[in-house]
Amino acid sequence: MQVTSLTIKPVFLVPTTQLPLMSVPPQLDSITYEAFWASCQCFLATHLHLKVLTLDFSQTHFIDSCGIGTLRQVVRAAHANNLKVVAWSVTPRITQILKTTGLDGPISIDDRTRALTNPESYPSISESTQLLHPSVRSLSKRGLDILGALVGLLITTLLFLPIAIAIQLDNPGPVLFSQMRRGLHGRPIRIWKFRSMVTDAEVRKCEIVNQIEGAFFKNDRDPRITRVGHFLRRTSLDELPQFWCVLTGSMSLIGTRPPTEDEVTQYAISDWQRLNVKPGLAGEWQVSGRSSIKTFREVVALDLAYQSKWSLAYDLKLIVKTIAIIFSRRSGAC
Repeated sequence: MQVTSLTIKPVFLVPTTQLPLMSVPPQLDSITYEAFWASCQCFLATHLHLKVLTLDFSQTHFIDSCGIGTLRQVVRAAHANNLKVVAWSVTPRITQILKTTGLDGPISIDDRTRALTNPESYPSISESTQLLHPSVRSLSKRGLDILGALVGLLITTLLFLPIAIAIQLDNPGPVLFSQMRRGLHGRPIRIWKFRSMVTDAEVRKCEIVNQIEGAFFKNDRDPRITRVGHFLRRTSLDELPQFWCVLTGSMSLIGTRPPTEDEVTQYAISDWQRLNVKPGLAGEWQVSGRSSIKTFREVVALDLAYQSKWSLAYDLKLIVKTIAIIFSRRSGAC
């Protein structure tokens, strides 16, 4: 039996177990996500009898951060209609993307299926890599990150003991603060900082008024920040442990601010574009008067501006600006 799978391209007929398939485009990215999301909404509206939403990945070879955001939105829409989401005919490359972004949980991967197209017809890994943002595939940027991380970790080692003692004397508890954030293409990453808040800060977050409009949290007078924490943040010393994240490759010296899971759940699909580059210790919004930023839309605009202007020379320019701000004591918390 043949069934039709909706797609943003011409109809594709596939033999399957009598279930209609929602076809995912070859490249699910910032260019195709709107059409795909519209097709998904139409698909769900015209197949009200379904118990399972089956996504056909047989022709898909690339997914960027907007694609990840779209799939998360599809999952939410499906679950709202009590539908299970299944990934059908997934290639190893796409399987890896789903797993590294945590989508292999809400989207069940059907390992019994195989891609219908000839594997040789897929772009090579090097060809797919060319679809990534230039900063992500730049060896020069990676080399700069490694060099900067080694210098940063040396400074961290020298300052660790006095900072640790100061934190303990001011507010006893863990010296380091660890939190899961979202990195490149929405992949979960763990960041490390010197603790600048009270030990129950996460529990008390709901008590704090957010001064930023949208999917971003900031309060200039956050009462959870300790006395030593204020100094660490003003001098950006709390960021030093993140040089380890830069060395291991989950972060960069310059990039976007890594969002929390709470923040990305509020993202519109287009907001995910800011995650097409690695998160950074510093970035465009930090050196562009972040204290004056009042909306998340401004943050996204600055992040996208960085992506369009990126070059190794531009990264070096932002590094110099960041250092100048730190020494002028005008820096704030990330």
